[in-house]
Amino acid sequence: MPQFTTSDGLRLTYEDTGSGKPLLCLAGLTRNSREFSFFTPYANGLRVFTMDYRGRGDSDFDPDYRNYSVPREAQDVIELLDHLKLDRVSILGTSRGGLIAMTLAAIRPERLSAVILNDVGPVIEPSAIGRIMDYVGKAPAATTLEQAAFALKQAMEPQFPGVSIETWRKQAAFQYEETGTGLRLRYDPALRTALQEQIAAGPPADLWPLFEALNLLPTGVIRGANSDLLSAETLAEMHQHHARLISAEVPDRGHVPFLDEPQSITVIRKVLDLI
Repeated sequence: MPQFTTSDGLRLTYEDTGSGKPLLCLAGLTRNSREFSFFTPYANGLRVFTMDYRGRGDSDFDPDYRNYSVPREAQDVIELLDHLKLDRVSILGTSRGGLIAMTLAAIRPERLSAVILNDVGPVIEPSAIGRIMDYVGKAPAATTLEQAAFALKQAMEPQFPGVSIETWRKQAAFQYEETGTGLRLRYDPALRTALQEQIAAGPPADLWPLFEALNLLPTGVIRGANSDLLSAETLAEMHQHHARLISAEVPDRGHVPFLDEPQSITVIRKVLDLI
C-alpha cells in the first residue's frame, strides 16, 4: 500500500483505486481499509481512496495513545488530502469515520464536496458505547480465523440474520491476523486506554453543531435497521436539522451495514449525483 508521513512523523497507509469523482472512505473505530472491499465492486465511476488511521491496519502505531482521537485523525485526513493534492473530496464515513467527517465539515468545510454517514449520527446510544468497550483492545477468545468467523456469526446473528459464514470469514480476516500463537488485532490495543480516558473525562460533547455543519453539503445517512448505535429516533431528528438529508434503513443489518446492500448503494449514488 502507498503511504504518507504525518506532520508528527507517523507513516500512514492508504489505497487509491479507480477513476472519477473522488470518494474518501473512512473506517470504523477499530477497523481499516479492508472493510470497504464489500463496497468497492459497486464504485464504478469513482476514484476511491481508503486510509488506515494511525494505529490501525498497516499504519504505524502512535507512541502516544492520546493521539487516538477524532480531532487528530481529522487532521490526518487533511494531511492525506494535501499529500494527494486533492482540494475537495466526498467522504463515506463508517461510524468513527462519520464522526471525523462531521468534524471536518465544522472546521474545514472547503475541503468537502459531500458526506455519507454509515450508521452514525450526532447521538451515540450509551448501550452501544458499553458494547464497544466490552471488546475494544481485547484479543478474541478464538485462536484461528475460522473460529473467529463462526464466533462473529453467532454473536452478530440477532442483528445480522442470515449473513453467510463466508461473509464473516472475510470480516474476521479484516479484523484479525492469524499468527503462530493465536489471533492478533489489526489495531493498537492502546486504543482501549484512549477511549477509557476520553469517557472518564466527562459527558460526551454535543455533536449536533457538527452535524448541522453538513447543512451546506449534500448529505446522506445509512442506518442499519437493527442498529444499537444510531437510533431511528435520532435519524428522524437528523431530518429535522437537515432538510435535504437523504437516508435509508437497511433491513437485517445492525451496526454497521456492509455497504454492498441495495439501500446503501442507492443512498451513496443519490448523494454523489448532487455534486
